Amino acid sequence: MNRKNLIWGSAALALAGAWQPAFAQEDSSDIIVTARRVEERLQDVPISITAFSQQQLSNRNIVSAGDIATYTPSLSANSRFGPEKTSFSIRGFNQDNGTSPSVGVYFADVPALRSIGGTTTGNGAGPGAFFDLANVQVLKGPQGTLFGRNTSGGAVLLVPQKPTGQFGGYVEGSVGNYDLRRVQAVVNVPVLDSLRIRVGVDRQTRDGYVKNALTNGPRDFNDIDYWAVRFSAVADLTPNLENYFIATYSKSSTQGALPSLFACDRRSATVSPTSAANEVVKLACAQADRTAGRDFYTGEAGLSNPYQNIQQWQVINTTTWKATDNLTIKNVVSYGEFREALRATVYGDSFAITSGPDAGKTAIQVFSNPYAGRNTASLSTFTEELQFQGSLLGERLNWQGGLYLEVASPLGFAGTVSANTALCQTASSFECTSFTPSAATPAGTFATPSTTARSNKYAFQDYGIYAQGTYKLTDKLSLTGGLRYTRDNYQVTSRQLTFSTITTPPSTFVSGFRPVGTCLDYVSFGNPGTAGNNGARSEDQCETYARAHSSAVTWLADIDYKPTEDILLYAKYARGYRQGGLKPEGYSLAAFAPEKIDSYEVGFKTTWRGAIRGTFNVSAFYNDFSNQQISTSGVFSTAGLPAGITLTPAQLITNIGKSRIAGVEVDASLSPFQGLQIDMGYAYLDTKVREIATLAAQGPFTSFIPGGARVDMPLTFVPKNKVTITGTYTLPLDESVGKISIGGTFTHVDAQQASYQAYDCQFGTVGNLGTGGCNRRGVLGYDIGRLPALNLVNLNINWTSVAGSPVDLAVFVTNLTKQRYYTATFGGYTSFGLEGGSVGEPRMIGARLKYRLGS
Repeated sequence: MNRKNLIWGSAALALAGAWQPAFAQEDSSDIIVTARRVEERLQDVPISITAFSQQQLSNRNIVSAGDIATYTPSLSANSRFGPEKTSFSIRGFNQDNGTSPSVGVYFADVPALRSIGGTTTGNGAGPGAFFDLANVQVLKGPQGTLFGRNTSGGAVLLVPQKPTGQFGGYVEGSVGNYDLRRVQAVVNVPVLDSLRIRVGVDRQTRDGYVKNALTNGPRDFNDIDYWAVRFSAVADLTPNLENYFIATYSKSSTQGALPSLFACDRRSATVSPTSAANEVVKLACAQADRTAGRDFYTGEAGLSNPYQNIQQWQVINTTTWKATDNLTIKNVVSYGEFREALRATVYGDSFAITSGPDAGKTAIQVFSNPYAGRNTASLSTFTEELQFQGSLLGERLNWQGGLYLEVASPLGFAGTVSANTALCQTASSFECTSFTPSAATPAGTFATPSTTARSNKYAFQDYGIYAQGTYKLTDKLSLTGGLRYTRDNYQVTSRQLTFSTITTPPSTFVSGFRPVGTCLDYVSFGNPGTAGNNGARSEDQCETYARAHSSAVTWLADIDYKPTEDILLYAKYARGYRQGGLKPEGYSLAAFAPEKIDSYEVGFKTTWRGAIRGTFNVSAFYNDFSNQQISTSGVFSTAGLPAGITLTPAQLITNIGKSRIAGVEVDASLSPFQGLQIDMGYAYLDTKVREIATLAAQGPFTSFIPGGARVDMPLTFVPKNKVTITGTYTLPLDESVGKISIGGTFTHVDAQQASYQAYDCQFGTVGNLGTGGCNRRGVLGYDIGRLPALNLVNLNINWTSVAGSPVDLAVFVTNLTKQRYYTATFGGYTSFGLEGGSVGEPRMIGARLKYRLGS
C-alpha cells in the first residue's frame, strides 16, 4: 500500500460515505470532548478520537492504563514492568527505557508528572487515575500544536469529574478472585452558591497472579495495593471569573512484576564450551526447562525482598476569566512530585549453583536495587500555561494561543545498584560476592561478575509558544492552521561506579560505605580533570555532567467540510516532534537526537439518527518518521580500560534512521433496534524500518556491535490488524425493576514485534551466538521477540437502579477463555543468551455494588 493509493482510496471512500442518509434531530447522547482545548461535540472534531465515558469505563472494568488499550484501535500498552508502569504506543510511536513518551498523558489539561529511571516510569496514568472521571479521550496522530512535544503518536486525556451545584456522590465496593478488594467513595457538596467541592478516595488490593516457585521472597507477584485520594473545588469569584482547584495523591506498594524466563541459547556448550558466559547460559537453560514443566503463571524470584513503591502527588489550579463575549483568558498552573523505589530482577532469572564452593548461591544475571537511602527515580514537575481563546470577524474566525513553561527538577540523586552475573545468597536481601574457582567450576567459567552503582540527577526545561485558528470560508467549509515553537533543555549529573571483581559484599555499599571501584566515565564528558579511568575512585569522584537541547517548529494545516450537520470530511498535514535526551550509561553515545514526524491524514465522520442510530468514523494516514529513538543492546569493544575489561555490554538509546507508518482506523457504533448497542473499532497498521543509521566508534571504543532493528522490520508493539467489538443488550423491563444490560467484548490482536534485541543477529562470540548474519527466526525456530496473535473475550452484566433503588450491581469477567499470553519480551537474547517476558492477566472474575447519593 503506497501513500498515493492509500490517500486517494480513502478520499473516495469518504466521498461515498458523505451521501449516506442522516437525520437532523438532536441526540442527547453526543459525547463532548476537549481534543482542541475547548469543549466540542466528538463528531465535529477533525481528529481521529476514541472516547469513553465513566460508565463505559466501569462496564468494561477499565481500572488501569493497560486495560484501555484492549478497547482502542491502534493503541497498544507496554506493561513490561507491571500495570503501574505502563507506557502507551499509538500507530507505532512508542517509548523505550530512557526516552520521553511519544504519547502524552494529560490529567485535567496538565501533562503527567515527569520521571526517568532504569525502567519505564512516570509520564503516564498511575495507580488510581481511572476513578471518578468524566471521560477518557484517546487522540491519535501528532498533537504537537496544542499539546506540545512528546505527543508525536497522540495523547490520552483523562478528564476528572468536576464539582457540580448538586449534592451527590457514591460508595462502591468490588470483590473478585485473587482476593480482589476495591472501595471507592465520592461526595459532591455545594458549600455555597459560588463554591462547590468534590472529594473522592479509591482503595484497591489484589493478590498477585504469578506465583513464586521458590521459598524465598513473596509467594506471589503482579499484585495490586494502592491508595488514591482526590480533592477538587470550583469557586465562582465573580460572574465572569472561575477558579478550579484539584489536589491528588496516590501511593502504590506491591511486590512488582515477576517476569518469566522462557528461552536460552542451547548452542553455548557446543559452539563455545570454554566461554566465560557459558555457565550462565547453561543455568538459564536449566531454569527455562523448569519453567516449561510448571504452570504458566509460576516464576522464580531469585532476588529476595523485591518491591515496587510508587508515590506521587500533584496540585492543579485553573483560573478562567471570560473577559468579553469574544475573549477568554485561562491560566493553568501545576506542581507535583513523583518518587519510585524498585527492587526487581529484569529477566526473572534465578540461577542456582548446585556444586563447588559456591553451592547454595544464586547467580543473578541482571537486577536492580535502590541506591542506599535513595529512590530509583524521583522528579518534581512545575508547569505554567497561559491560554487565550476568542473569536473574530463575526465568529467566523475562532482562535487560541498561549505560552507554556515546564520545569522538572531532581529531588536529590536517584539511582540503582545493579548486579550482572554476580553470585548472591538466595536468602539475603543483597549480599553478593565474586565467583570462587574450583575444580568443578574453574576460573573463567562465569562471565566476570560485576556490580554497578548508578546515581543520577536529571533536569528538564521546556518552553513553548503556540497559536491556532479555524476560519469558516463558508458555513460548511473551514480551514485550520496552527504553529508552535518548542525548545527543550535537559541536563544530567551522573555518578557511575563499577566493581569488576567484588572483594567486599556490595551490601556494605548500600549501607552507606564508599568502597573504591572503577568509574564508568569512559569519555569524561563534562568531567573536570583527567584522572585515570583505571584508578580507584569513590562515588563523588565518579561524577560527570552532560547537557544538551533540542527544539522544533511543529504545525498543523487542516481543511474540513460539513455538507450536513451530521457529516464531516477532513484532510490534514501535521508535523510532530519528540525531544532528544541523555542516557549517561550510553558512554560516548550518551546523547540522542529528537524525532521528527510528517503526518498526512484524511477521514470522515457521520452520524445516523432516528429509529436506527449510529456513527461511522474512518481515517487513513501516512507518516514519514525520522530519527526514531530505540533502545539498542550491544557490546562495546574497548582498549586501554582496566585489566580484564575488553567487552562491555551496554544498552543505549540510538536514532535508527527512518521508518514508514501507514494505516486505516475505524470507530463505529450502531443501534439497530431498541435495546441493542454495537461498538466496533478497527485498525490496520503497516509499519517498516526503512533506513538504519550507523553508530561510529567514539572515544576509547574501538567498535560498537549492536543487536536490534534491521531494515524492513516492523516497529515494535504494532499489530498489523486489531479489532474490538462490543455488544450490549438492555433487557425490555419495566422501570420499577431497573435497567439490566448484558455486554461482551471480543478483541483480536495480530502478532506483533515486542523487542528488536530478541532477533538472532549474531556477532562474534559475545553471548555465544556464533558468527554470521541475522536470522529472523533464530536458533529456536521462531522469533522469540514477537508476541503471537491474541484473542480476548470479556463479559459484563450491569443492573442499574436495582428494583428502583439508588443501588447498582455489576458482574464482570475478563479473559473469559483463559488465554495465556505475554505482554512484552525483554530483548536479552542477543546480549546474554536468554529471554524472558511479562505475563498477561489470567481470567479475572468480580462483582461491584454501588450506592448512589443524592442526584
